[in-house]
Amino acid sequence: MSKIDLYDPKWVDMVFADRNREYGAYKLRKGTTSRNIRAIVILVVAAAIIGGGLAWKIRMNKLAEQQEAYMEAMQLAKAQEAAKKQEKKQQKVVKPKVQPKKEIPVARQTQKFTAPVIKKDELVKDDNQLKQMDKLDDKAAVGNQDMQGTNNRTVEAVRNDIAVNTPPPPPAAAPTQEVSNKVFDVVEQMPSFPGGNSALMAYLNSNVKYPVVAQENGVQGRVVVSFVVEKDGSISDVNVVRSVDPSLDKEAARVVRSMPRWNPGKQNGSSVRVKYNVPVSFRLQ
Repeated sequence: MSKIDLYDPKWVDMVFADRNREYGAYKLRKGTTSRNIRAIVILVVAAAIIGGGLAWKIRMNKLAEQQEAYMEAMQLAKAQEAAKKQEKKQQKVVKPKVQPKKEIPVARQTQKFTAPVIKKDELVKDDNQLKQMDKLDDKAAVGNQDMQGTNNRTVEAVRNDIAVNTPPPPPAAAPTQEVSNKVFDVVEQMPSFPGGNSALMAYLNSNVKYPVVAQENGVQGRVVVSFVVEKDGSISDVNVVRSVDPSLDKEAARVVRSMPRWNPGKQNGSSVRVKYNVPVSFRLQ
């Protein structure tokens, strides 16, 4: 049996011999060969175009890389040549000769020599002769001014004159009323209760009278009282700075006012007014 070519036009005519050739299948089968040929040609042309484009792009990339490498090599060569020229210039630079400084002799001051004049003894006047030191008056003082003095002047008299002419030092300024009445918060030596803090706490605990109203209402707490320790140690300006209850505040202020005199605070060795805070505790048993 011979091989049958389904795409042979004769075979197509044989199949559609007694059939309607106007049917689309006949025309489709009849033009299959030409369509296949066109498709193959188009694929070949497209492949050629794409391959050529890729080859051209690869070629251009290689050329660009070669050109870039060539430019880098040229720049490197120019840089090396410039460095060699600079090195040669530095080698050719001649160091200037340093000439030693010439010492200029300093001219010495000279004085004109005056030739002595020799005279006879009878021509020399007494005014031109200098008095000898041993012939000077022992009680005469030598100074830069020509003043008339006294022969019976003593050292004590001179000292008395100096003491009289020297002005007395100005009196020390008395402390102003504002500074003396200033209330300090912190001083060099803070005020203290006689016997210390333990004696203070013992005094407060033993002298506080718990208000009956506060006990009935179950009120307790710690009241902070502020006051001023005066220069003589007395207590003044009593104020409640942290309140708990009016009855407790009143009792705390009372017991603080009843405290004995404190040891006053001191600043620069002097007693001053100092503000102080004391907590007064109220606790139910």
